[in-house]
Amino acid sequence: MNNIEITKVKYLPELRQIAELADEIWHECFVGIISNGQIDYMVEKFQSLEAMTQQIENQGYSYFAVRDNGELCGYIGVKPESDDRFFLSKLYLHKSRRGKGIASLMLAKVFDEARKIGKKRVYLTVNKHNDHAVDVYKKTGFVVADTAVTDIGCNYVMDDFIMEYKL
Repeated sequence: MNNIEITKVKYLPELRQIAELADEIWHECFVGIISNGQIDYMVEKFQSLEAMTQQIENQGYSYFAVRDNGELCGYIGVKPESDDRFFLSKLYLHKSRRGKGIASLMLAKVFDEARKIGKKRVYLTVNKHNDHAVDVYKKTGFVVADTAVTDIGCNYVMDDFIMEYKL
């Protein structure tokens, strides 16, 4: 395997690079699942530099950069909840790096971070029609715990599975 590094994001320039990567990944990953208008809206609302900065400063999120031989190729966003759960908000990998075991390393990092602070469960939301992601999570051991339809504004909704992994 290549030289994969997963490091906590500490500085704004690195977060800016992640926001740029998020925009690219989202416009590739969600085509055919949600409309282009909703992709643009969700990138701005949840994946932009401003949104990620607010999540870190005001909502307890941490971001991790994923590098393959020094090149930024993915990112993770997580948040500890007040109960025994750890929220995996974002786990994205550039299409050129998929199928190489990197996502498994990313999930292992999430599990490690959750265990370090005493969490018992990791949960996430995933679009019900994102078959590839749902399959990856199921193969890892996540189970569908619930469903949620969330109004995110501008006449858009997120139609998700809530999946959970017991540590």
